[in-house]
Amino acid sequence: MRLAAFTDYGLRVLMRLANDPRESFTTAGIAAEFGIPYNHLAKVVQDLGAGGFVITRRGAGGGLRLARPAESISLGEVVRFLEQRYPLVECFRMDGGNCVLTPRCRLRSHLAAAYGKFLESLEATSVAECAFPGPSPREAAQGGNRAKASSHGSRRPRRKP
Repeated sequence: MRLAAFTDYGLRVLMRLANDPRESFTTAGIAAEFGIPYNHLAKVVQDLGAGGFVITRRGAGGGLRLARPAESISLGEVVRFLEQRYPLVECFRMDGGNCVLTPRCRLRSHLAAAYGKFLESLEATSVAECAFPGPSPREAAQGGNRAKASSHGSRRPRRKP
């Protein structure tokens, strides 16, 4: 099974937040820390908020944090939510797709069963178990921990002309 980059980035955000659940992080900081384009990550964070995984606050003292304890968020729940727009194969689309094999296809049920077992196995693992510790103390001292919210780090990075 292959996850969309969108889902991968969503899992990374949750893993980072899970390591410091009482801290607020900025989207810009996490984007810089993980080398993910800010605009793409902003959409991911928006979806994570819509799914009830994160809480976001704008302005001074704002940032994002987990909406509930990391132990109560399963990887399967996150993957199900973020992958819903990316069907595994064409016939899994909401409209059924246009595959010419659909009327007599014997593959669909096997793929559905495999995908179900894949998600089921992810249900057994919480985001807390995958918490990402962030930069080492040495890296942080060198400015490597740019993800945490601060008065200078809560704004979106400026674009170069």
